[in-house]
Amino acid sequence: MGILHRMLSKLIHINLWHASVIAIGLIILSSFLMKKIEPDTFPRYSDALWWTMTTLVTVGYGDLYPKTIFGQIFTMTLIYTFGIGAMGILVGKLFQFFAQYKKKKEEGKLNFDGKNHYVLIGISKDKLESILEEILHSNKKSKVVVVDHSPHSPVEHDNVHFISGNPADEETLLKANIFEAHSVAIFSEDQNQFAAIADGKTLLIATRVESLSKKYEKSIYTVVEIQKESHISLFEHANVDEVILSNASVSRLMAQASIHHGSSKLFKQLLSKADGENLYQIKKKPHWKNYKEAALELFEQGATLISDGGSLDLPRRSMEDIPENARMFIICDEQTYNEINNV
Repeated sequence: MGILHRMLSKLIHINLWHASVIAIGLIILSSFLMKKIEPDTFPRYSDALWWTMTTLVTVGYGDLYPKTIFGQIFTMTLIYTFGIGAMGILVGKLFQFFAQYKKKKEEGKLNFDGKNHYVLIGISKDKLESILEEILHSNKKSKVVVVDHSPHSPVEHDNVHFISGNPADEETLLKANIFEAHSVAIFSEDQNQFAAIADGKTLLIATRVESLSKKYEKSIYTVVEIQKESHISLFEHANVDEVILSNASVSRLMAQASIHHGSSKLFKQLLSKADGENLYQIKKKPHWKNYKEAALELFEQGATLISDGGSLDLPRRSMEDIPENARMFIICDEQTYNEINNV
């Protein structure tokens, strides 16, 4: 018993890989030996393997079993003594592995290796829920990676992967696989009452993202939320792609709704893909020469061309040639958008 105790003690402390190797080795060895010991009872190796597996997992259907004295002794010494113990250790190690994996995922310690995902940095739980809803409405298979200082994931969702750490550190950003991301969105601190401090932290993270883009020669599309309009030039200098004013945007929407009654409903539809007409981006069709041709064809298909990137003056530039890299935005329903993309 002392020898057995020492062996089992060592087995308990081995890792999952070694436990798997030992269990598979015992299964193969037992199946091979039982086939040799009782060839009449187990005419095929598959029969011996079937018996070994049902015995090790303690199912024991009873359709096959050793009939000779030697076969029964072999079963009691190797299978019952070592085999079932090794299988039990393997099952325990598997449960332990999945428990550790779940814990590491919840604590944000696992790297993300997916592609075309959305990286959200410093986002609050309330904002995350609404943004996640919009992203998944656009594509139910989209993955979202949340990067934050928090020790635990702000939300439990199959499409959300959490990375815990300092967003201004290169190591943390690389864990989020930002080079393969569709975009990186950096949010302003809601708890910070001082706009300069909040925007300063946002600028630090944005500068780190852009420095990684230059260092590794990878394109990263960045969108930042800031609190003070006078800071926009600082973010433009950092080569940020888009800047959104948090408080000012709400104030201006309120002002527009006060001046133009009902305009808030228009903005709501443009900002959400939940229902009605929505904003979509399309690429230039090969046969479109100028904006007028594109606008007329799109209008006939049920879509309205409103801009090329941030340029809203297309009616005055209707005869201009459309560049090949144009980012054209249209307003239409989802069915029309899919039809336009399939043409």
